[in-house]
Order: sequence, then C-alpha cells, then structure tokens
Amino acid sequence: MLLRDLLSAPELRLVLLTGDETPDREISGVLITDLPDPRRYLSGGELVLTGLMWRRSPGDSARFVAALAEAGVAAIGAGDARLGMVPDDLVAACREHGLPLLEVPVEVSFGAVTDFVGRRVAAVQAGDLRGALGRHRRIVAAVAEGAGLRELFALVETELGVTAAVVSACGSVVAGALPEDQAVRLARDYLAAVRLPVVVDRGGRFTLFAVDRAHRAAGWALVCRGEVDAEIGFELAACVALERTRAEAGRRVERRLAEQLIALACSGGEPTELSARLRTCGVDPAEPYALVAAAASRRGATDGPDPALLGGQVVEELLDRRVVAVAGADASVTLVPLRGDAYGDDRDALAERLRDRAAVIAAGLPALTVSVGVSGALTGAQAIRGGVEEAGHARRLAAARGGGVVTGDEIYTHALLLATTPGEVRSSFAERLLGPLFDYDRRHGAELVRTLGAFLDCTGSWNACAERLHVHVNTVRYRIRRVEELTGRDLSSMADRVDLFLALRAG
Repeated sequence: MLLRDLLSAPELRLVLLTGDETPDREISGVLITDLPDPRRYLSGGELVLTGLMWRRSPGDSARFVAALAEAGVAAIGAGDARLGMVPDDLVAACREHGLPLLEVPVEVSFGAVTDFVGRRVAAVQAGDLRGALGRHRRIVAAVAEGAGLRELFALVETELGVTAAVVSACGSVVAGALPEDQAVRLARDYLAAVRLPVVVDRGGRFTLFAVDRAHRAAGWALVCRGEVDAEIGFELAACVALERTRAEAGRRVERRLAEQLIALACSGGEPTELSARLRTCGVDPAEPYALVAAAASRRGATDGPDPALLGGQVVEELLDRRVVAVAGADASVTLVPLRGDAYGDDRDALAERLRDRAAVIAAGLPALTVSVGVSGALTGAQAIRGGVEEAGHARRLAAARGGGVVTGDEIYTHALLLATTPGEVRSSFAERLLGPLFDYDRRHGAELVRTLGAFLDCTGSWNACAERLHVHVNTVRYRIRRVEELTGRDLSSMADRVDLFLALRAG
C-alpha cells in the first residue's frame, strides 16, 4: 500500500508533518517500537510507530531518525500520548533525512493503525498473487497447447517482463535473439559454471539456467537478461525442457529409420533396398552426403554416460539438430546430407563447422574428450558401408590425438597405422629401436635422436640436415653412423628408414 492510502483513511485522523513530496512511498508493514535503535528488527519499507519513550533529550531525535533512515523505513508515526505533541526536534530530524513523519492522535491506538495497514497490504498481496497465478496459467496453457519457443518467449516477455533466449552448449542460438559472439561466450559460461543458475556479465547481466538434466556437452542453457528470480527461471526452464522433449519425441522415428539404414548397409544389404531406405531417410541416392562418427568421454573415466550415445547427442547439437545420430558399440554414426543451405556444399565445409563448434565445448569442458571423424563426400546407398568404416578410422585417429575432428583425407597415412595400434605395442616398438639412442644421448649429450629426426625429415640430405641443425656436415655424418651402429639399421635402406621414422612417431 502507499502512504497516501494511509493518510486518506478518515478513521485514523493521521496528520502528515513532513514528507508532503513523497505521498507515493510504499509501505510493506508496521513495526511498533520504543527502542532508541531498532535497526536489527527492520528490513526496509516499514511504517515505524513509536510512543517516544526513547526520547530523553532533543539530541535523541537525530540519532533515532538517522538509524531508521539507514534501515530504509517508509515513514515514522509518532504518538501524542507521552508528550502531548510531536517535538520540534523530531520534526526537524525527519525533514533533514527526508522521512515522512505522521502525528498519531491520542485517541487512535497503534493497534488500529497496524490493523489498517495489515488489511491493505494483504489485499495488495492477494491481488499480486491472483495476477501471478493468472500469468502462470496463461504461460502453462500456451505450452500445453503446443506453443513453440518463439511464442513462449514472446508471452513471457509480455506477462513477466523477462527477455529470454536458449543457447546450445556449442553456442548456437536455439530460440530468442542473441548476437553470435555473445551466444558463444554465454555457452562457455554455461559449460564452465560450477553450479547453475549463475549470473554473468557479458555486455550486460544475464542469468543462466540449465534447461534439463542432459549432459552439459549436449545441453541447453536458458539465458535470461538481467538478474531473474530463481523460481521464474526454473519454471521457464521447465517449459523449455517440455518443448525439447516434445521435439525429441518426433525425432525418435527419424533415428529408428537411420539406425535400420546403417545396420542394413553395414551387413551388406541389397542395393535396391538400401536406396529405398536412403530415400525414406530424406536423402536422394544421387545426393552427396558424408558419414560422421563421434564419441565423447571424460579422460580417464571408468563410469559416466555412454561415449557413443553422448557423442551422437553432441554431433546433433553441433549440427543444430538437423540430423539424427545412431549409437553404435564404440561410437555414434550420423549420415549428413551435403546441402548448401545447411552445412555447406562439401565435406570440408562440414568438417570446419564441426571443428569450430566442438572447440567451444572443448574450451568449456576441458576434461571431456570429443572425438569426431568425417568421411569423404559420397553418393549412392552402396557407399554407406565404406563411409562408416572411413569415419570410424578417422574418429579413432582423433581420439589418439586427444580429441578434435579428423577427416578421411588424414587417415591415409602412417598416422592411421599408429592410431589403430595398441599403445603398449607402439611404446615397445619405439623403445626397442630408439632405446639405445636415448641412452647414448643421456650419457654423452650427443643429440642422436634429434639428428635422426632431422635427417629423415630432410629425406636423407646431409647438407640440408646440417643446415637445419646448424652443425658441420661431417658432424651429421658422424652422428648418423653412430645411429646405425647402435640400432643395427642401415639408413641407406628405405625399409630401415621407414622403421626408424615410425618409431620416432610412435614414441
């Protein structure tokens, strides 16, 4: 209620002594006190009623009013019963601090004032509650009737004054309006937050809420402009989660069709049936496409979400949920049409998009390894099986590198052989060939291993190797001769060069 409402009550006969300029002050409640400093009992916005029992001298008024002003009270009501009037020093102190001062006649009890204020505040709160319930019903009804996120956010802004958007973990805007660079920064804040909700400053204050219980790498963040009440944020996040669940239900059919297509292709299905199933998945057999394999797991973790399932969820988010991923034994597989309006018209554009967005997740969740392999551009249903194998090899190479995106072009090198060889075998191979060189270098500081690497990189050129190492060519000849003696290999032999080259890369 407002101060003017209190003054307009004829039965109270209150007289305003100071504060004519602030009749619209809001009163939240009443405190009756005669303590000289009642600040510990005040939270702000109260009407303080006092019988002036604390006043022993004129100086007491200044101290009393200063304490109430600091506590943020709305007004002071002084009773006439003790002194027969309101002392001038109290009036002066209230005027100095800008506090409204009301004179309460002797015949009006503080209880009557308290009852009046209590009834009016309760009525205002009831009206606010009815309004809030009405707004809540309208929002829930809109969600139940199938309103999309755009309609939901427009309604929330109108009813609650809250401007909101939804951002995926990789920084794409799912709904609402945010600049791309700001969305990416907010996605990183969402991923890195110890707990949610969290308030961040990114060109303005934003409150971030988790939309559902999905892993953050595949989750959505509700972004509300400003500092938003937690209850409002949680309810809005629940509405967004409901819409996400509704959309996911429709994608289950697409995922089942894709799963049947991949399974049939990998088992050597008939070309005619494969082509028909490819069309059922919305891809023309003459249309180019690529296969994407993905897995995501915490480094060194023995539990947690299934890497293949989480990897598929991440890829779906990286590609704005325009594709569906099929979870396999060790990775998910996604067939991605190479359409210019979605991912670019070639495989390289698709790979670049995946790299850019996966980098956001890697920066926000450094403990999570996301490994993605992308096949070359393919056409025809019969190419699916080879594409799945190629994407799988590329994904394993990405995992061996500690995560990231690898294309099929990169696997047709020695790196594929090393990536698919067990780690203990690689270590044993490198130790057997290079162990004597490392031992010699430790004892003599001869840099045989470094010289061997430079010699092979220079394709066996003595002069080029000497220039790279900034040493005399005879020094290179001497060191290479020592390498041959210690390893038992002949560096004029291509086979021995290959063995030593692989040992350097495997170590």
